Amino acid sequence: MSMSIYKKWTEEFKNGVIGYSSIAIIPQSCLGSIAAMFILMNGNNFAQMIQLFLVVVACMTFNAAVLSQQKPKMIFNLFIISIVTSIVLTIINLF
Repeated sequence: MSMSIYKKWTEEFKNGVIGYSSIAIIPQSCLGSIAAMFILMNGNNFAQMIQLFLVVVACMTFNAAVLSQQKPKMIFNLFIISIVTSIVLTIINLF
């Protein structure tokens, strides 16, 4: 069931890659900055710096893929990775 949703969304993204990519940058960057804020609110030791590194790498990799006009499937997968990374690290640092 979930693979059919993934395939459907991937095809939809491929059809409107220019519009979807530019729209996706905004929520992805916002979630990344929220994750970075919560990570840094917990201190600045080595563990937080590793988490911050992961968020920054995930977000910047997606942004670079959009700017360098990579294949739509790659951009979509990087978007999902970036969103999931930001959400997971935000939830970890909430508590």
